[in-house]
Amino acid sequence: MPTILAYHDVKDVKHWLTSPRRKEVFEPLGCTNIRTFVDPQASNRVGLVMDVPDMGRLEEFMKSKEAADAMEYDGVLPETLVILTQS
Repeated sequence: MPTILAYHDVKDVKHWLTSPRRKEVFEPLGCTNIRTFVDPQASNRVGLVMDVPDMGRLEEFMKSKEAADAMEYDGVLPETLVILTQS
């Protein structure tokens, strides 16, 4: 199962960290072991690592309105999103 690293900027780090949305949208896709990170050098850069059983399904989900709504709720600045896949 691949592991991904995603990082991006958010409007409010505290809100992003406490939001239940990650689990609500990623767990139904089978994603597990979701861990969050905060960049100590950049006040609004955050990231997460998670195991993804189906990368195609995740890629399709990330194009959906549900994903856009979840990012908006969490204060994610979508233009800053970078996703790296474990090699």
